[in-house]
Parts: sequence; C-alpha cells; structure tokens
Amino acid sequence: MAKDRDRFADVVTYIEANLDEEIDLDKLCQHANLSKFHFHRQCSIYFGISVMALVRVLRLKRAAFRLAYRGDKIINIAIENGYESHEAFSRAFKKHFDKSPYEFRKKPDWTPWQTIYESVLTLRCKNMKVNSDCKVELIDFPETPIAALEHRGAPNLLVNTIQTFIQWRKFNHLPPRISKTFNLVYDDPSSTEPEGYRFDICCSTPHAIDANEYGVINKTIPAGKCAVVRHIGSDDTIGEVVNFLYSKWLENSCFELRNFPLFFERVSLFPDVPEGEMITDIYLPIA
Repeated sequence: MAKDRDRFADVVTYIEANLDEEIDLDKLCQHANLSKFHFHRQCSIYFGISVMALVRVLRLKRAAFRLAYRGDKIINIAIENGYESHEAFSRAFKKHFDKSPYEFRKKPDWTPWQTIYESVLTLRCKNMKVNSDCKVELIDFPETPIAALEHRGAPNLLVNTIQTFIQWRKFNHLPPRISKTFNLVYDDPSSTEPEGYRFDICCSTPHAIDANEYGVINKTIPAGKCAVVRHIGSDDTIGEVVNFLYSKWLENSCFELRNFPLFFERVSLFPDVPEGEMITDIYLPIA
C-alpha cells in the first residue's frame, strides 16, 4: 500500500511539473510503472476522478493562484492552462470554484475547491508521514527588521490578507527578488478555532515603514539560534515537517523553545515555480 501511495504521490508531482505540456498518458503510465488498465483503476481509487480530470484540477489550482496573487490577464491564464477561449476557461473554473475567474480575483474563496482537492491533500500527507526524513541544521539567525500584515481569523480567509500585502509590496517597490518573504506562524490551524487563528505575512525591509492604509506595521525577527529545515514541495505537507520539529526533533535535542513563534522564509513560491519545486525554510527559535 505504501508503495502505491509513493507511486501516485509521484504522479501528482510529475503532473505539476509538466502543467505547461501536453500530458501524455503513456508517459504517465510508464512513470507509475503500471499498465493503462491498472493505472486508470488505481487513479480513480486514490483521487475519485480520472487521471485527465486530475490534470484539469491541478491546472485550475495554478490558474486560481495566478488570479488571486498575480496580475496576469484572464485570457493569458486561460491559454496557459490549455483553454482556447475565455468562455471555455470561465465555464470550467466556475464549475470547480462556484465563481467566474473575474469574481474569484475580486474575492477569492477556496471553500468549494477543498472537497475536490481533499484526495490529493490526504495522499500527500500520508506519503509524507511514511517518508519523513528531515535534515535539521542549527544556525544563528540575524536580527531582521520586517514589514508585517497580521492575519487574524479563519485560515480560509488568508488569501485576502495575502492579496492586500502583495498590493502594499508593489506600491512600495519591495518585490521578493529584493526583499525576503517571511511568515510568522503563531498557531496550528488544525487545533485552533478559526476566529482565533494568527498568521503574519511579512517581508524584510531596509528601513522603518510609515503608517499606511494597508495596515502593514513594523516588526522584528530577533537574533538568536534556530533549528532550520528546508522543505521542498507543496504547502500541503509543510505541517508534517513542523510537527516533526516540535515533537521528535525537539524531544531528542538539548534545546528549549525561545519566546518567538516558528517562522517561514519563502525562498520560492507557487505559481512562480511548479508546486513540487517550492522552497520554504522552516525556522524554530531555540535556546
């Protein structure tokens, strides 16, 4: 069973890495080392949909990220994801998100999407538990002034806070290529009531920022020792790495936690890179 889980997790990663290409079913079957007959049956078992429907779902996820977080024209997003017209893309998008691309861009809502995507999320998390092999390094993190936008409330509304922060960064000419992107992670979304969830979206800043209409404020990541793990891949499995740090690694170390939350540095982000190639450095402040 674990072998099959590995196989189909690899299938998802392969599709995500080749979303711009025509997905060849024969190549997918070779990649999974299964005949077409068995591949179709097992794909339906794991994902509840056909393999080509899975390809469409993953392309629409990328499209939704571009709509929410990038300023690309809708027709360009449509063509990039294999649709010949704005209308065809809009019909497919609305079927999965209950909103047109234009409506989603104005007010993103991932709730209808979660049911469709649940099988991929479950597979990834199970596979991560089986293959958890985290390399932990100890570093002295330098004091880093940051501009922060505090998200307080349900995790599914985080997309709106991210949109606002992106707008602020653009207005202040602080793109990720010149300003590091951070998240301060105060709570575990799986064990925190939605209204009590806290998460800061941040970037490094060379100088203090003035009061502004976006709600972005000055904060500092203090200097100090950290345990750090580089996570390569989707955010779907990042919680497994965080749990590993807090449980197995911390319990077997000689360190205690410092009075500062866990934080992420987003080295590369989806949809700028394929989801399986995202790089996130996870820092646990210790003493």
